[in-house]
Amino acid sequence: MDNTKATEMLYKGKTTKGMDFNKPEAFPLFCTTSFTMKSLEEVREAYASKYTYVRTNNPDREALAEIITYLEGGEKSLIFSSGMGAITSTLMTFVSSGDHILCNSSIYGETFDVLKKLLPRFGVESTLVDFTSEEAIREAILPNTKIVYTEVMANPTMALTDISMLAKIAHEAGAMLIVDNTFTSPMSIQPLSLGADIVINSLTKFINGHSDAIAGSITSTEVIANKVQPISMLCGTPGDPFAAWMTIRGVQTIDLRLERQMSNAAALAKALEDNPHVLKVNHPSLESFPQHELATRLFESNDRMAGIMSFVLPEDMGKINAFMKRLKFAHYATTLGGIRTTLNHPVTSSHAHMPDEDRRRMGITPGMFRLSVGIENVDDLIADFYQALEVFEE
Repeated sequence: MDNTKATEMLYKGKTTKGMDFNKPEAFPLFCTTSFTMKSLEEVREAYASKYTYVRTNNPDREALAEIITYLEGGEKSLIFSSGMGAITSTLMTFVSSGDHILCNSSIYGETFDVLKKLLPRFGVESTLVDFTSEEAIREAILPNTKIVYTEVMANPTMALTDISMLAKIAHEAGAMLIVDNTFTSPMSIQPLSLGADIVINSLTKFINGHSDAIAGSITSTEVIANKVQPISMLCGTPGDPFAAWMTIRGVQTIDLRLERQMSNAAALAKALEDNPHVLKVNHPSLESFPQHELATRLFESNDRMAGIMSFVLPEDMGKINAFMKRLKFAHYATTLGGIRTTLNHPVTSSHAHMPDEDRRRMGITPGMFRLSVGIENVDDLIADFYQALEVFEE
């Protein structure tokens, strides 16, 4: 998959409707809250086929939606103010009081909060189980299960989900399968082609890739997307033109960036696994990864699996702090997917709300770091980590 065809659409005027401009070299930012009309006939035409109020529709958001649709291999995409905006709007569209959601137990912390803190207030219950076990999934399906929800790759353990298997189970039960593709991106995998009904992306991460814009998306059939759109309008979650414009700029280099990030991640994962001070490395390219065989079925090659990993150090917080201070290229940040390598500590961030025993049951210890790999020279990255890990010898 590359983005050549997707970005080419920008310059042929195919990504906007009713706009009259002459093939700009860079796609324009439409920084306006509304579009004007001169007559009732023009008003009716605008509401039917053009642009009116920017929360309803705007050219930048629509152009980005068409690009994401192409990358994910769907029929239609919607662009949201954030990944969480995409998640909440979609869930609220398809569940009602008395419904049940079956979710992967290894799930993004704020998705967990939506399922366990927000939706129960409206009579929607959720069950979280280990999606690496087909038996556990089948046992947890209920007659009122309306949605099966998962990420391709879990944060921060990198545990994979067999999307084809999960789609079969969900559809046999009459449920919809929703897959969050944020950690992997459509450059690695297209969940719709494996049976998912809806794919969600936090465009903030790898798709934008520059850590400077927040947006989210869903991609599905036109019928499903059209059901979500009015709920998004009511919730106020459509994306704004500037973030869409920034993401359009970022997505034009996605194949170049992600190819480098994924190959860097595979090389760095192997190097860290070989370092005596690293207790464990989680990356699907490694033969030691428990689901390596599944990874080889889901992804094209070891160098195109993921630009993200996690690794575990001894639980000596003094030395962990010293290790972080000695890093020169990698730095701590609360996001991922950018062109610079970033670290995140799940115990003090994404999973801070969970009891320690629950975290450890998932394999998350105070010595674990999530690592989003950038586009730096991989030899420089390896050398940087090795010199920083020398603190464990002191």
